[in-house]
Amino acid sequence: MSEDNFVSSRRPSPLGGRKPTKDDLADFATDDPNAIDDILPSDSSGLKLLIVGINPGLWTAAVNAPFARPGNRFWPSLHQAGLTDHQVDASRGLAPGDEQQLLRRGIGLTNLIGRATVRADELSRQELREGAAHLIGRLSDVRPRAVAIAGITAFRTGFAQPKAQLGQQDTTLIEEWPDEVALHVVPQPSGLNAHYQVADLARIWREVWESIDDEVVET
Repeated sequence: MSEDNFVSSRRPSPLGGRKPTKDDLADFATDDPNAIDDILPSDSSGLKLLIVGINPGLWTAAVNAPFARPGNRFWPSLHQAGLTDHQVDASRGLAPGDEQQLLRRGIGLTNLIGRATVRADELSRQELREGAAHLIGRLSDVRPRAVAIAGITAFRTGFAQPKAQLGQQDTTLIEEWPDEVALHVVPQPSGLNAHYQVADLARIWREVWESIDDEVVET
């Protein structure tokens, strides 16, 4: 990637670097479809892995940083897997250096749905279906080598795959999914998901990362 890729276009935390209060969180329970900015290189060159959350939580929206709520296992597991140089603390917002290290590694982040909610189960079936279709439509522009969606229940609904299990997916079952983009579904990293601790998630992230073909893909 060129250095231009590391010039962030993301908005700073709306709270100016402080942690949100309970009253702050309530202010972000809106219908805003763009509650949080993506982490993506400006030209998508070298994007190896696009990590897709289901939708932002209120804390995440309040500080404009993915998986920001304290107790979420995303950042600790990503670091334990070796995908970041240090454990990111996004609870007050995402530091530019942390964004840059992700992009240098070829890692981007987005969500199926931009609207922030307290819980993912507040999303409607229609929202999930529309979010899935929107993600598929973006892949030709974003051009990741692989996608990892964090949340099996939402994946089953959004992509009409009711029998899907965690792990790498058969993309021929998903209409219009590009042949050259691998697809994985990983566990939801929320602290509420007691089935997967940090070490479990780290193992899964390592498996996803190692599965990505490092050969140059001709376009």
